[in-house]
Amino acid sequence: MAAFEYAALDSTGRQKKGVLEGDTPRQIRNQLRDKGLTPLNVEAVISKQKAQSKFSFSTNRTLTAADLSLLTRQIATLVQAALPIEESLKAVAEQCEKDWIKSMMLAVRARVVEGHTLADALREFPSSFDNLYCSMVAAGEKSGFLAGVLQRLADYTEKRQYLRNKVTVALIYPAFLVFVALVVVSFLLSYVVPMVVEQFTTMNAELPILTIIIIALSEFIQSWGLLLIVGIIGFVAFIRYLLRSESRRTTWHSLILKLPLIGKVTRGLNSARFARTLSIMAASGVPLLDGLKISGEVMTNLVMRNAVFDAALMVREGASLRRSLAETGHFPPMMLHMIASGENSGELEQMLERTADHQDQDFETLVSISLGLFEPIMILVMGILVLLIVLAILLPIFQLNQLVGV
Repeated sequence: MAAFEYAALDSTGRQKKGVLEGDTPRQIRNQLRDKGLTPLNVEAVISKQKAQSKFSFSTNRTLTAADLSLLTRQIATLVQAALPIEESLKAVAEQCEKDWIKSMMLAVRARVVEGHTLADALREFPSSFDNLYCSMVAAGEKSGFLAGVLQRLADYTEKRQYLRNKVTVALIYPAFLVFVALVVVSFLLSYVVPMVVEQFTTMNAELPILTIIIIALSEFIQSWGLLLIVGIIGFVAFIRYLLRSESRRTTWHSLILKLPLIGKVTRGLNSARFARTLSIMAASGVPLLDGLKISGEVMTNLVMRNAVFDAALMVREGASLRRSLAETGHFPPMMLHMIASGENSGELEQMLERTADHQDQDFETLVSISLGLFEPIMILVMGILVLLIVLAILLPIFQLNQLVGV
């Protein structure tokens, strides 16, 4: 049986939408008529998904990390309770509050009922289930430990979402502070300074150098402010266009790794993602070479991703994982030592997980320290800018008072 999305009219003329299971669209229409509904449109969910994927402007939705984690944990719980996979998927679909997620899960169930594996059914929805997710599900099906693999996937998704949320919350206040500083300084230069200083320019008196600089800056913002904003937006768009090329993006990522602070953060985040993914793959029974390929693909930095692929070639030729990664020169020494210890003790997956936890902790500490320093520095810079603007306004007044007193 397949899943079909339908649109129909009830007896009052109101349109209703939903999902039903059946063998053919005709059977779905008959089911709707039996319920007193007039069918308007019936479409298979899988066919709709494939049709949308042909267009770059597809309205196909993507599961959030929270939704993905919840679905994964629900399926894992039901499978662990010895419920057949197709029944587990149906039960999960019935629990979904969002119609599009429900239709997607029923479509996955329909593919499973047709004889496909769960991994192959999930690959029909690549925007919601990436290569890592499907590969791990496939490994769990082959090894017979699908429930355990799904539990690890749920934990992995929740950890990534937790780290992302923590960084987002930490950046809200600094971003707001920067925005307020820009607005205040722009307002002072665009409106306050011209109104106050205008009377001094008509007197043909010699103005202090600081006042002249502030007036020139104010005139520049008034005349070219909008054009400057448009130019910045255009420059950013141009850079994004250039970075569509993989060679240019690789060069850019190489430059990022060489930056003092940003490079360290980027290397730590990618190393943690690589280590945690490879740990899950190893625990799921995926061969090391396949695990390296999949773990490399989840890395956002192209230079480090290519380094993992190069290391995989060395491992294929018989080199150890630690030595192969060390040859690339892009992974932290602590991570390499822990991998070597894991290879020697036969506990590679545990050591990789500890490495990922260590890298995540370092990242959280670095973010906390950086933000702790950034906030007072930003307040200090804003205070200095406002002080300079106030001085530029007051100095001519003091100068005028001295002339009057003489």
